[in-house]
Amino acid sequence: MSDVFVVRAPVAPLNADPRAGSEQLSQALAGHVVERVEDRQPWWRVRTRDGYEGWMHRGYLIELGAGEYARRYEGARVSLGCVVRDPRGARRALPLGALVQRELGVECGDAVEPEAMPARFPRAPAAAAATARERFEGTSYEWGGITPWGADCSGLVQSVFGLHGIALPRDARDQAERGTPVADGRGLAALDAGDLAFFSDRDDGGITHVAVVLGAMTLVHLAIGRGGYAIERLDTPDEYARLLMARYRRARRVE
Repeated sequence: MSDVFVVRAPVAPLNADPRAGSEQLSQALAGHVVERVEDRQPWWRVRTRDGYEGWMHRGYLIELGAGEYARRYEGARVSLGCVVRDPRGARRALPLGALVQRELGVECGDAVEPEAMPARFPRAPAAAAATARERFEGTSYEWGGITPWGADCSGLVQSVFGLHGIALPRDARDQAERGTPVADGRGLAALDAGDLAFFSDRDDGGITHVAVVLGAMTLVHLAIGRGGYAIERLDTPDEYARLLMARYRRARRVE
């Protein structure tokens, strides 16, 4: 194994162009490895573990030899939102999904050993729906975000299902191609907890939004129209709920 490039910051933005003011496409989290694709110092075009590419400033990354990487991160715990302290006494917060290297102590919050993840987050859509509802409560909308510190609709879905061992693409339009179609011709009322509902505000019907079904015509999602996290009852006269109903296109079940 050659040297690896590891995210050193709690959250590192992945930008559309090699400049700080460009659009944030996604994020990578502490402890995760990225692949260098192109070098325009001090910016690198990198590929994250889900295959997504964008520009990241070199300052967000640390280069480690294979042995040092294994020493720090082999068997790393998964943060569920915690504050850690390093051997020198420095403290920092880590978001949901970051990796907690072995030498860090968890002061508050929670971090899970990798072998305990399947029991804590079973591979079941209904369990993923419960995680979306609980773990992202209160999250503000942030384009390109993937954590409860700020996320967009597809960032929530990818992060939540990833905790449950179900790998999904980063963008809603690509997530809409995974799994199996459900409730064709029967509408949202026929969907089960954990199904993914897809919406479009485009004339061509291209998917622009995703939400996680909670059941009984109820969704949890991150929507800019709500400023972020919302539990949506679609069988109400609420104006935004009616708008979502008009934009509904299809649903998928991923397991």
